[in-house]
Amino acid sequence: MTPPPASHATRRLRIRHTTRVPYAQPASSSHNEVRMTPLTLPGQTTLDARVLVNPSTPTWSYWDYWGTQVTGFDLMDPHGDLTITASSLVETAPPEPLTDAPAWAEVHRVTADSRLLEYLTATRRTTLPAELVERAREAAAGLDVHETAVAVSALVADHVAYVPGATGVHTSAAEAWDQRAGVCQDIAHLTLGMLRGLGLPARYVSGYLHPEREAELHRPVAGQSHAWIEYWAGDWAGYDPTNRVRADESHVVVGRGRDYDDVTPHKGIYRGVPGGPPEVTIEFTRVA
Repeated sequence: MTPPPASHATRRLRIRHTTRVPYAQPASSSHNEVRMTPLTLPGQTTLDARVLVNPSTPTWSYWDYWGTQVTGFDLMDPHGDLTITASSLVETAPPEPLTDAPAWAEVHRVTADSRLLEYLTATRRTTLPAELVERAREAAAGLDVHETAVAVSALVADHVAYVPGATGVHTSAAEAWDQRAGVCQDIAHLTLGMLRGLGLPARYVSGYLHPEREAELHRPVAGQSHAWIEYWAGDWAGYDPTNRVRADESHVVVGRGRDYDDVTPHKGIYRGVPGGPPEVTIEFTRVA
């Protein structure tokens, strides 16, 4: 998942995210919520987005507490499997230059009196032993906020190798550190835990990363969902610790929260016998 050097132009990406949920026997009913619709933000505009469900059923949308668009639906008749297809067309632009880093005293002052506190509190997934926070403190000694985010990200990426399939969705940050291998979700959780331990508000970002920055137009390529972080430096700044780069025009934001649990792409419950794991495919096509 290491992309080549970035270019400096806007681009349009078509994304098709398909999730199939197989059941060992037909489920009598299911209740679902999906977070797969990219946000419209400075530097990112969602031109078209839709979520289709098979078997067909009415859907509804709302914005959750963290600002992510959620699509909900219920299936009340027996169904042998469930397929969710989220399609979107997103225009992205290179990030603006970083603003001057605020003093640490200013970060602490603003955080203490705002909702930023929610992004400073450790969660079950991001809780770390004190010795890991101390290692982050040593790595960031004398650095400003921007430099700290980069240094802590490097500390994590140096220790935890990106290995697809090395962990599962329930792996904690501390477990990934101990086994020295993980996926982007684990690397993001570890970075969040360390930055929060240093008093820097930071949040988890769920979305997509096109695997080929200079992709040929109109050629579909297979990809994956991706996770990175944003930290507060007077405004939110995105950084991808897995790839050691700023979040840029190859990154597409779907949701943000305290950790993966706040932005899970698909959550659902069903009445029936246990089935196999979901089958997920993601396809990217650069169209401009």
